[in-house]
Amino acid sequence: MKQKRPAKLTLERLSPRARQAIAVICRLGEASVDDILREAPSIPSYSAARSVLRGLEMKGHITHVEKGLRYVYVPVVPRQKVARSALAHLMEMFFDRSPQRMMQALLDLGDAYEVDLDQLEKMIEQARKEGRSR
Repeated sequence: MKQKRPAKLTLERLSPRARQAIAVICRLGEASVDDILREAPSIPSYSAARSVLRGLEMKGHITHVEKGLRYVYVPVVPRQKVARSALAHLMEMFFDRSPQRMMQALLDLGDAYEVDLDQLEKMIEQARKEGRSR
């Protein structure tokens, strides 16, 4: 199967199932079809998972290696790029392109997740020093 060179990964161009599959692969570092089926509930069957993975591989987002009798899929695109694309997609869809609204939503989750506000302040200050924010 011929692979294309990976284009800039933009999750909004991928189907929801493909987004879920690539998220699983990136989170686990590598994933088999069984891993995808277990971790991505919107993918209903083995053949559906294989179809999604084949599409991601043809687009150059993932590749596979043989481990025993099965294929294991690994990301071609670095996890950080996938994460940035996912954040951009979320910001576009749910937060009107506003990083402030997105950050407020993250802070509102503080009760459910540990949020280290001191660490966030340090990160913001570092971004200011590097000229990455106003």
